[in-house]
Amino acid sequence: MSSNTPQPKMPPLWVVKLRAPFFVADIVPVVLGTALAWARTGAFNLWYFLLTLIGAIALNAGTNMTNDYFDHKWGSDEVNTEFANPFTGGSRLIQMGLVKPQEMLWQGIGFFVLGGLIGLFLAFTRSPLILWLGIIGVFCGYFYTAPPVRLARTGLGELAVGLCFGPLMVLGAYIVQTRQPAWEPVIAAIPVGLLIALVLWINEFQDMRADAAVGKNHLVVRLGRRRAAVAYGVMLALAYISILAGILLDGVTPFALVGLLTVPLAVQAYRIARAHYDHPRELTPANALTIRIHMLTGLLLGLGYLLQGVLG
Repeated sequence: MSSNTPQPKMPPLWVVKLRAPFFVADIVPVVLGTALAWARTGAFNLWYFLLTLIGAIALNAGTNMTNDYFDHKWGSDEVNTEFANPFTGGSRLIQMGLVKPQEMLWQGIGFFVLGGLIGLFLAFTRSPLILWLGIIGVFCGYFYTAPPVRLARTGLGELAVGLCFGPLMVLGAYIVQTRQPAWEPVIAAIPVGLLIALVLWINEFQDMRADAAVGKNHLVVRLGRRRAAVAYGVMLALAYISILAGILLDGVTPFALVGLLTVPLAVQAYRIARAHYDHPRELTPANALTIRIHMLTGLLLGLGYLLQGVLG
């Protein structure tokens, strides 16, 4: 190969450090909760929407960076040879010597502080419930890999991610706009929570052997890749069943049916997972598809509520 062949450009260091592409996990539930609030009550404040989004992203950034640090201390990233960037194995910046471990930790804590300050402001100006939702989010984010809790080794990590980036965040965005809690945002968030948990789930396949070696016994480690691939398909189906059940039980808008438009992508992702669950490189299209399924399904549910507000 010629030395003049252009090399692919690396993303800016901060984009990699923050794992910024995964901020879609914050955008989707905040948009859904805000759209639902507008559709049902007519409430919408752009300033509070943006502040909610910035706070959610700050907490996610803090989670990503502190998890990188504690995975380094745990040793799972150092022994991981099957990771598939950009989906698995962390940012790898510590392993490449580009960022010092303590720098990653303290900057991550700084983002937690920023998100916490925004949460306190929203709690005082909108509803005290935001404080409690934020406390749960910070606890789950920091202690996902931090000792002494380390949720990732308990088999509860996937549940915590689904809860925080699903019902809690959608409900929080709804409360910021309306200043009142309701059950509908919780019900509408169930498929979003399941799908973001599946983003983590499928990304754990490539990390499984390294995680098992250091005692990071998440559910994919406990089940093994073959059974975890079957469970992946079951949970994909449950995400769409929850949409249908919500509509049939009058728990969400009938326009939520648009969320089913991603079913063909889900079928494709499951087929890849079933065929290549034990082949890390060949599995990567399923990693990418799961992120797309979560993003598109959540945004389509938000669109459903915008249609509800306009036509309902």
